[in-house]
Amino acid sequence: MATVKRIKLGSQGLEVSAQGLGCMGMSAFYGPPKPDQDMIALIHHAVNAGVTFLDTSDIYGPHTNEILLGKALKGGTREKVELATKFGVTFVDGKREARGDPAYVRAACEASLKRLDIDCIDLYYQHRIDTRLPIEVTMGELKKLVEEGKIKYIGISEASASTIRRAHAVHPITAVQLEWSLWARDVEEEIIPTCRELGIGIVAYSPLGRGFLSSGSKLMENLSNDDVRKFQPRLQAENLEHNKILFQRVSEMAARKQCTTSQLALAWVHHQGNDVCPIPGTTKIENLNQNVGALSLKLTPEEMAELEAIASADAVKGDRYPSDHMATWTTSDTPPLSSWKAK
Repeated sequence: MATVKRIKLGSQGLEVSAQGLGCMGMSAFYGPPKPDQDMIALIHHAVNAGVTFLDTSDIYGPHTNEILLGKALKGGTREKVELATKFGVTFVDGKREARGDPAYVRAACEASLKRLDIDCIDLYYQHRIDTRLPIEVTMGELKKLVEEGKIKYIGISEASASTIRRAHAVHPITAVQLEWSLWARDVEEEIIPTCRELGIGIVAYSPLGRGFLSSGSKLMENLSNDDVRKFQPRLQAENLEHNKILFQRVSEMAARKQCTTSQLALAWVHHQGNDVCPIPGTTKIENLNQNVGALSLKLTPEEMAELEAIASADAVKGDRYPSDHMATWTTSDTPPLSSWKAK
């Protein structure tokens, strides 16, 4: 297997594997949880292959994915990995809600440390932005957690350019996590340039379009009833029919390149720059090996242009999330700090 190179993520000193491993699907949202022993074997295989940047969140399960990671990190594995987890999404009366108040930030961090059974989190993200309070208030508490040695680096996920700037002014942001792939390119307009201007690393989640860029519409055939992908607008019948064209064209190009569609889609993300780390998730060792293979796939400027033409603005129909999620997963700005101080 190709060696996985290392990259610097952000400007504060964090170094990670150029490809990470998203761990969500092992425990939550994509059907029933997978057996712990199988997932621990997969994590160990990933780390031995050089994929050492592991991504989880307290909401995956909730909590069970962090507990799984805690088990996987025993026996000397902790020292070999860069561990990212997240806080900020809660369920209130069955509805998702974003929280960023200082007391909650601290309690969430302490709880994650306990579940992961570690002393310090390498990269701690605000998973979704609480738009009820200024971002500076949340960041102030995260800064304290850095000073106390409970977290090393701060990240932010699904935030607007303005929120990223304001957060970064309180304490340097090491990484912004966002959805970026051949079928999610809206971040290229404002968010990516903002990260680059500020020297912030970019972590691309769902770089394979939640599996669509691996298997196309076949993805929908085997999903269990509790798999959230069944309810995602892009994968609904009327949109899926249109979106199949994108997959078909990527497949044809992959055949010419003698690689899989998922490798081609991942290679496109890797070619965006050395400040970008995609974190494809998987529950199968053979898929992990295939994903690592994307690192050695070279694309010419002409091939990149061809892929970008295939994945043009009108190539994909449907929102990234159902409408009620989109309302919670807002990237709108938070109130000004002055309004908070006045209270």
